[in-house]
Amino acid sequence: MRPRFPFGLTIVCALALALLCGLGVWQVQRMQWKNGLIDQAEAAAAVPPAPLAAVMAMPDPAFRKVAIDCPGLATAPWVELQTIHDGEPGVRLISACRPAGSPSVFLIDRGFVAGTISARPPVEPSTESFPLVAEVRETPPPGPMALPVDKGRFFARDMAGMAAALGVADPDPNTLFALTSSNPEWPALQPSAPPAAFSNNHLGYALTWFGLALALVGFYIVLLRRTLKQPRSASEAIGKEESS
Repeated sequence: MRPRFPFGLTIVCALALALLCGLGVWQVQRMQWKNGLIDQAEAAAAVPPAPLAAVMAMPDPAFRKVAIDCPGLATAPWVELQTIHDGEPGVRLISACRPAGSPSVFLIDRGFVAGTISARPPVEPSTESFPLVAEVRETPPPGPMALPVDKGRFFARDMAGMAAALGVADPDPNTLFALTSSNPEWPALQPSAPPAAFSNNHLGYALTWFGLALALVGFYIVLLRRTLKQPRSASEAIGKEESS
């Protein structure tokens, strides 16, 4: 008796194949989107500094350089953000800045201080004009695995928590990263904007999904051939024995 075609197996494999191919195509689209973001960030970072108001009026000000005046920044209060810079552990100093002529308050990352240095900039009231160049960055909320604040030191860029510690309400959601020093007389402070955190592993993910789809096709073909292979019926076996 001829075996029946495995419709159930075929339907399941077809659905699984469609899902795997769909995931592969989605990863290719994500790769193209991520490449566009990287190009956008590089292009924006190459543009000369512009006034803060003009940059913040753009639909997407991320990675643009701004020329700002943060009165009293050199002696402003700060909080510490634990980090690693060029493989060296240390902290970044975060202060509040209300740029001259701006209605918004920003958190400004003044730069990195190595963990081997215990000194810090002085903190005292001041309204002295302090012009500098900074880079605008979007600030995503901290992840669920972020460590809690310990003795005033932050382990994630928690905008709300840092603002509260600095006595600031409702800061702008973007962070300003100082590119010129708020304390030029103190070389231990290294102003910088960290490299853009764009991980682009989507090509590898796409190849993985497409590889699984190819493996599924091979698996289905093997099973189908085994299922449809014509077995010897009982009557044929008896006939063969009688003739022998």
